[in-house]
Amino acid sequence: MSFIVRLNSGARTLKAEAGEPLVQVLRNARLRIPSACGGRGRCGLCRVRIAQDLGPLNELEAKKITPDERACGCHLSCQVKVDRDLDVALPENLVGSRDYRVRVTAVTRVTHDIARVRVELLEPTAIEFKAGQFMEFETPLRQADGAIACRTYSLASAPLESPCAEFMVRKVPGGLVSGWIFDQVKPGDELKLAGPFGEFHLNPGERDLIFIAGGSGMAPFASILKEMQHRKDPRRVRYFFGAKSVRDLFYLDELAAFGKALPDFTFIPALSEPLPEDNWTGETGLITDVVARHFDDCAHADAYLCGSPGMIDACIKVLTDRGLSPQNIFFDKFT
Repeated sequence: MSFIVRLNSGARTLKAEAGEPLVQVLRNARLRIPSACGGRGRCGLCRVRIAQDLGPLNELEAKKITPDERACGCHLSCQVKVDRDLDVALPENLVGSRDYRVRVTAVTRVTHDIARVRVELLEPTAIEFKAGQFMEFETPLRQADGAIACRTYSLASAPLESPCAEFMVRKVPGGLVSGWIFDQVKPGDELKLAGPFGEFHLNPGERDLIFIAGGSGMAPFASILKEMQHRKDPRRVRYFFGAKSVRDLFYLDELAAFGKALPDFTFIPALSEPLPEDNWTGETGLITDVVARHFDDCAHADAYLCGSPGMIDACIKVLTDRGLSPQNIFFDKFT
């Protein structure tokens, strides 16, 4: 038995087999729905709106979808098994995404668990994106369920660097894809990417900017800062970066250059567990504590956060406790 999936008010019609995951139906049609968790419902990136009432959310969806989103028919497409005709609304930025063939030009380990991966676009030879967005890597690996393993990584390069692009990949303990990229991918290898995806990008305005990141959360801010330099953005920026010890700090020369090129930029690294041999004289403690020490009032700023869900949730509390409206806080939670 098969069913019909109508996209964006009938702009496109797809055929689905009974029981087929909706995300796979969309991928089969070359609609690159992002997923950082391989379709396991953990990342919440593959959201769509469905007109039909499919009943209560399952346990995984309920953790990612807010009551307001539920009222609008939001679902995780990886958790929807097609068992009827569906009317599905996709964000326009997903409809505009596409596949890219790239060649790896450099893989540089910048810390014990983070590598900078630089690629050259082969087909097509240019990509349009907003600084802060991410791409999906398709790999030759298979997950336990047999599905192709795909993961998402933020662009660390700026749009003006096309036909080259750069990413910062953290090797996750036991991570299937990050381990493959970190240990096996080498210059000359060809990869398949898809995108760009994501709504995490710098909004126009005149308000001060607070950036907070940790680990490979450096990547979107590297892209954003390059774009700010290119556009001669005059806004005041305070960039807080959390790490355990000195060995977890990287990209320092480039950040020092931003300090000279941008009119009011300060990078504030903080170590939560500095080693005696680090001889560290800078900020210490959790990044939330460091932010709290620097600001009594944040109401004048926009904040951009990138990192683990726990870090982001803690930072949001600190910022809102200091007067920053939630509508002025933008974040990208890594899975």
